[in-house]
Amino acid sequence: MKRLLSTFALAGAFGLAAVSAQAATKLEQVKSKGFVQCGVSQGLPGFSSPDDQGHWTGLDVDFCRAVSAAVFGDPDKVKFTPLSAKDRFTALQSGDIDILSRNTTWTITRDTSLGLNFAGVTYYDGQGFMIRKDKKVNSALELSGASVCTQTGTTTEQNLADFFRANNMTYEVIAFATNDEVVKAYDAGRCDVLTTDRSGLAGERLKLTNPDDHIVLPEIISKEPLGPVVSHGDDQWFDIVKWVLYAQIDAEELGVSSKNVDDQLKSATNPEIRRLLGLEGKYGEGMGIDNAWAYNIIKSVGNYGEMYDRNVGPDTPLKLPRGVNALWTKGGIQYGMPIR
Repeated sequence: MKRLLSTFALAGAFGLAAVSAQAATKLEQVKSKGFVQCGVSQGLPGFSSPDDQGHWTGLDVDFCRAVSAAVFGDPDKVKFTPLSAKDRFTALQSGDIDILSRNTTWTITRDTSLGLNFAGVTYYDGQGFMIRKDKKVNSALELSGASVCTQTGTTTEQNLADFFRANNMTYEVIAFATNDEVVKAYDAGRCDVLTTDRSGLAGERLKLTNPDDHIVLPEIISKEPLGPVVSHGDDQWFDIVKWVLYAQIDAEELGVSSKNVDDQLKSATNPEIRRLLGLEGKYGEGMGIDNAWAYNIIKSVGNYGEMYDRNVGPDTPLKLPRGVNALWTKGGIQYGMPIR
């Protein structure tokens, strides 16, 4: 009996050790290979888009760079995998990527049935419609009978069906596997309307032969909270990714930016800033990373506002106003959880 109890105890210990090892697996893997593998779009200006030399830029790209800065103290220890909407979740589930940062909508199905965890919202959006000006259409409610181009494997198809059904209108959907196919088909006149998130419409419009010949209709037909995604089963990695976003939002609210973070590091007396920059507390250690994790993010990538303005803000080709993506203290709904 004593031997049997010892066997059970040993098995239990191994089980606990296995659970413990599993909880740290993703961070260990990332540190071991020396980079974060980030899944991004196949090319969406402002969010994730490569130049001719293969250098990626955009809001989603910068977020992955921020994760790299938190883990390694270096924003450039990240590699990018372009993924279609259809393949993005499979790549995450299989472990081919460590994080998906690809204008992906947080929904209950994805959050509960696909083995995914959404780490937050980097951009609050909504679905809209783009149409040629010469169609003389001023409202989405005038689109009955229209042919609509969209991408497969996205929430846009269901939103499209819901909108036309709710308004007793008919339509024809023309779906393609990639963004580029959708844009080319619309530009060639194969459909009347292009639909996706309004931020996406702003980016895709820039790819058209004559961008000024097209308008985005005023209606927003859905809620599209877009944000980074990780796999279920690794709370430590989940914590790191979500607190990277909170740190960037908190930094903007506290007035800490890439331009003044070194001065703040030397002279800050505000307890919130001191905790953010690792001067008080050991919040990085609690996630298995350096206590200077947030300083490294802000210094190399910037706070949330800097990241937004640089990639999609009013002074970029997309010219997207902050709107609901402004801080909660400035009329928006971006709200970082407290570091304490």
